[in-house]
Amino acid sequence: MIFEQALRRELSMTTGAVFLVLVTIMITTLVIRILGFAASGSVNPEDALVLIALATLGYFAVLLTVSLFIAVLIVLVRWYKDSEMIVWFASGLSITNLIGPILRFAIPLILIIALLAAFVWPWANRESSVISQRFQQRDDVSMVAAGQFKESAKAERVFFIEDLDVDKGEVKNIFVADTRNQKLSVAVAATGYIENAPNGDKSVVLLKGRRYEGQPTQANFRILEFDEYETKILSKEVSKPPPRDREKNVIELIQESDPNIRRANFGELLWRIGLPIMALGLVLIAIPLAYVNPRLGNYTAMFYAVLIYLMYSNLLNLSQNYVSQGRIDFFIGLWPIHLIAFGLAFVLIRNRINPSVKWWQRQLPRAWQSK
Repeated sequence: MIFEQALRRELSMTTGAVFLVLVTIMITTLVIRILGFAASGSVNPEDALVLIALATLGYFAVLLTVSLFIAVLIVLVRWYKDSEMIVWFASGLSITNLIGPILRFAIPLILIIALLAAFVWPWANRESSVISQRFQQRDDVSMVAAGQFKESAKAERVFFIEDLDVDKGEVKNIFVADTRNQKLSVAVAATGYIENAPNGDKSVVLLKGRRYEGQPTQANFRILEFDEYETKILSKEVSKPPPRDREKNVIELIQESDPNIRRANFGELLWRIGLPIMALGLVLIAIPLAYVNPRLGNYTAMFYAVLIYLMYSNLLNLSQNYVSQGRIDFFIGLWPIHLIAFGLAFVLIRNRINPSVKWWQRQLPRAWQSK
């Protein structure tokens, strides 16, 4: 019980620490990427923090899987290094006695991983898509804001209004730039007002201003003075795009009737089911993999751990792509990778129990072993 309590305490602290480090790295990467999208006009800068938070929530399942694998490995490596495993073995216990306490700690986290992959992952993707689509399909009414340059969704029009009286509908110091048919039209005025048409359309009317029209690469600009210049503010309804497979919940993935979409849905379902199973397989592999050989150094286990995780994760993604493309059946693509992982964990544990006797020698008759 003392060993199990110490093991549970160290696993909890290490898992939390590794998870926080991975979340920090993820947030840093997302900040750079999403701010780049905001700078290019793909997303609204005001929605950047929300998109970063949603993307981080969506990847919680993957981050928790990696954290659990690394935490088990780090704790057991330290136990080998500090000779605590020698005390464990001297107490009459073997490496198989570690499986129970570690699984009792890992199974609740694996259930959380399954819930995150099944519910939080599609919800975060759906909300991010809605926010991005809303900005891409924004209307020109949203461009009427005092003291800010506002660009239309298709980058054809730029508004600037220095002062806006919402109650009276009056505007001051207006700048409107239109780019159409490779021609630039710029209208400026000191005063104006917003006009509401009976059919619901809105227009900005500029009073006693100037309009500059021409091509940016040529000098033949025309300068026109006007008493009134009306520019319509386009308004449109936001159309909701069809959800992608990563944005659908489990029921939507299963109930799809279209064969092409159904294949993509089953590929996504394979990944969601495979993630918690992968977490369990990695935990079992980490138990024998944490053995420290003084001749090889303390970081050999980490090297093999990174290699195993990359292979496991890439094979899972490869199976997802094959199922999505219809190259293999869902049930065929689901079990081989995880079966190999559990088989590898079994072989490593057997080899760690008695390294002098190979696992295959236990299965052969004595006469064959002598040969």
